[in-house]
Formats: sequence, structure tokens, C-alpha cells
Amino acid sequence: MRTTPLALGILALLVIGLVGADSACAQASAPWRKTVQEFAAKNLRHPAWGYSHSMRDYALAAELAKADHVTLDDDVLFAAAYLHDMAAVAPWAKKDVDHADEAARIVDSVLKGTGFPMTKLDAVRDAIRTHMFQRDPVKPEAVYLHDADALDWLGAIGVARIVALVDPNGGAPDLPAAIKMIKDNLAQVPSRVISPAGRARVAPRTKEAQAFLDALGRESDGMRSL
Repeated sequence: MRTTPLALGILALLVIGLVGADSACAQASAPWRKTVQEFAAKNLRHPAWGYSHSMRDYALAAELAKADHVTLDDDVLFAAAYLHDMAAVAPWAKKDVDHADEAARIVDSVLKGTGFPMTKLDAVRDAIRTHMFQRDPVKPEAVYLHDADALDWLGAIGVARIVALVDPNGGAPDLPAAIKMIKDNLAQVPSRVISPAGRARVAPRTKEAQAFLDALGRESDGMRSL
């Protein structure tokens, strides 16, 4: 049986596809990822910006990039997503230092010796440094982490995160302060989402949070009995 040029071309594409799939699987199962994930699960425990928030940011950033047909370096995204808020919790939090700047500065202390490809460290630092909605990311991994993090302040999950901050003993923040934070996020976050796929998620999430506020107002005498 004679092999035609077309058949050879198809075979080559199949081989390339299999190699690419094997490479992606190897990347996803890299031992350093387990080390980083276990570090985050054990140490970054916070109801608003802890491990579960990192999980959501990683998954949503990848989802948004896929929707926009943008290829990300998944090593950079994974490391940045799981470690971007490490300086927002003790013992890494530093008084009067922005947590994004501090996390970007010290992230190598977690990644060194894990097998993480350290040539990508600067890209991880860039993504961490600009993950907050007020900042201006440049590289693709930074843009999609930034947008995922912004969207996690909106919608039902944004409400849940902020209400979880309320001090049950009456300290700060109390419930009225938390409600103000939700309102502030609704006013400030939407215009800071950059990517097309991210912007498409803004309206539904804004609607969810606003519906909560509307219902809460009806049930609390216009927020006067919170």
C-alpha cells in the first residue's frame, strides 16, 4: 500500500498532537506543583484570600484565557495563582507594605528547591505584583490572574468572601462595614476587568451581588437594622 503525502501530513499532525498532550500531562503532574499546593493548603488559611480563593483564581484565569484563545504559560499561572496572597497572612504579612509587592518579593522562598523552572520566576513575580484590580497587568498570565482575582470580588462568591470577614465579637469589620465593602467593589471593580472573556462575566456577577444587596435592604429596613 502506497503512503500518500496527505496521509503522511495527517500522521505528522497526529504525532505532534500526541507529543503536545504528553508534554501538557507532564507539566500538570510536575512534583513542584504538589509542593506548592500543599504549602498553600497548609499555610494560606483565610476565609477571603486563602487556599480556596487561589484554587478559584487559577481555574478561572485558565478558563478565561481559553475562551479568548490565549495561550498561557501554565507554570507561571499556577505558581502565581497559588501564592499571590501569601503576604496577606501571617507570618509573611508586613505592616505598611502592600501584600502584592511583598508576595512578589518573597515568592522565591517557596519555589526554590521545589523543581519549579526558576527561569520563569520574574514572570511569576510580575503576575503576583499586578493581581489586584487597581493595578495594570501586562503579560498574558498577569492579565488573566488579575481578571480572575477581580471577578472573585463580585457575584455570590464576592459577597460570601466579604461577609466571612465580619468579626463575630463585634469588632471590625462589622456587618455594615462589610456591606459597604461589597458596594465599593461593585462601584470600583467592573471597569478594571481587562480581558474580553473577563468583561463578559462582569454583568452577571454584578447582578448577583446587587440582587443580594436589594434583598438585604428589603429585609433590614433599608440596612438600618443590620
